[in-house]
Amino acid sequence: MAKEKKFVEEITPMEVDFAKWYTDVVKKAELIEYTGVKGCVALRPYGYAIWENIQKILDEKFKELGHENVCMPMFIPESLLNKEKEHVEGFAPEVAWVTYGGSEKLEERLCVRPTSETLFCEHYKSIVHSYRDLPKLYNQWVSVVRWEKTTRPFLRTREFWWQEGHTIHATEEEARQETLQMLDVYANFCEQQLAMPVIKGVKTEKERFAGAEDTYTVEALMHDGKALQSATSHYFGDGFARAFDIQYTDKNNTLQYPFQTSWGCSTRLVGAIIMAHGDDRGLVLPPAVAPIQVIIVPVAAHKPGVLEAAAAVEARLKPICRVKTDTSDNTPGWKFAQYEMKGVPLRLEIGPRDLAENQCVLVRRDNGEKITVSLDELEAKIPELLETVRQGLYDAAYARRAKMTFSAKNFDELKDIADNKPGFIKAMWCGDRACEEKLKEEAGVTSRCIPFEQEHIGDTCVCCGKPATKMLYWGKAY
Repeated sequence: MAKEKKFVEEITPMEVDFAKWYTDVVKKAELIEYTGVKGCVALRPYGYAIWENIQKILDEKFKELGHENVCMPMFIPESLLNKEKEHVEGFAPEVAWVTYGGSEKLEERLCVRPTSETLFCEHYKSIVHSYRDLPKLYNQWVSVVRWEKTTRPFLRTREFWWQEGHTIHATEEEARQETLQMLDVYANFCEQQLAMPVIKGVKTEKERFAGAEDTYTVEALMHDGKALQSATSHYFGDGFARAFDIQYTDKNNTLQYPFQTSWGCSTRLVGAIIMAHGDDRGLVLPPAVAPIQVIIVPVAAHKPGVLEAAAAVEARLKPICRVKTDTSDNTPGWKFAQYEMKGVPLRLEIGPRDLAENQCVLVRRDNGEKITVSLDELEAKIPELLETVRQGLYDAAYARRAKMTFSAKNFDELKDIADNKPGFIKAMWCGDRACEEKLKEEAGVTSRCIPFEQEHIGDTCVCCGKPATKMLYWGKAY
């Protein structure tokens, strides 16, 4: 019993130190391990399995919409990176450079890709010549490198894993439609599969992706009241095409510049799951991405028939969920704590008394509720309960966000909220970048997005008092 208690106590309560709680969870749940390269982590099997499930769901959706997977090189010649001035300036502080190949100094430095727009542009220039070649709907699953100064597992690491979609179209209308379509894909995934409510909107010019005409985002709120940008979708217009001289001949035999998009999400989503749903016992995983959806724990496993019954239940459940039986010699109490730590959505307990009654006990990870279920009804009950867990997680996160969303009509109100009430702040804005920068410097908040669903909080800018044009979500963020 002392061992079980010690195991749980090793997690710092989130109310005591949220950052330490987060680090404890990613380590104790065996998601990552630190490496000898500062700012880089190794994804352990359980952590990578969560990312694999995210990949599987999104990849299937991308392909349904006509996208094809490709893979571009890891290295970008400096001359290629420099072709789009605004883009390279946006990434210059974070770029890692290769200057030697073996023992020989390279004639031209190679950038380790921080993102792949320039590589795709070089490729498009080679393969796009006619309107018949368009559109190209591409995606790649790769790692990228950005030399972050301050790192934290999943949220900011110098190398991280992601997908980046890149598409090129004949018309502005098609490209804009693609940009918003992919934003909806991310929003639906976050809400339906990750049980994480998000705000959809467009970034201000200050927060826009380097080289984009418009950047759209889905913003989620974490347990500690900080925002987390969960995915982005960018409309580039024809700016990259002009910089890289990508042209095609249209139906009238006239040369035209095509229009481009890019969109992506990363292993940062694993961090979002931890901070949106976790508790002081560890992870709480949405069923869609949980490596184990049901853990079977035999109770009094030494008694006749218990292990055999557990194996039979596992065999029945394998076609409908990801299931595992823990037959180790650890105590049931230790196993309960272990799989609560790992966030397994449902625990199935089965012992001699259960067998005598032809039943088992199911325990929900999200709220601890215990349900006695007939063994004959398991195939019907398990999917139903997994959906109940998903909905419970979403409802709890939605209610928390509502409780932690505030409105401010002037600078003093906004600053008071920012100092004392963690969460989103809805406030009007005049559109002046100087006001945006002042709010960051003096109130410590950044613009999260201009939401598609606008509200009228007042007539004047929260910062300068001049006539306002838009309502924004503001907040402190990861």
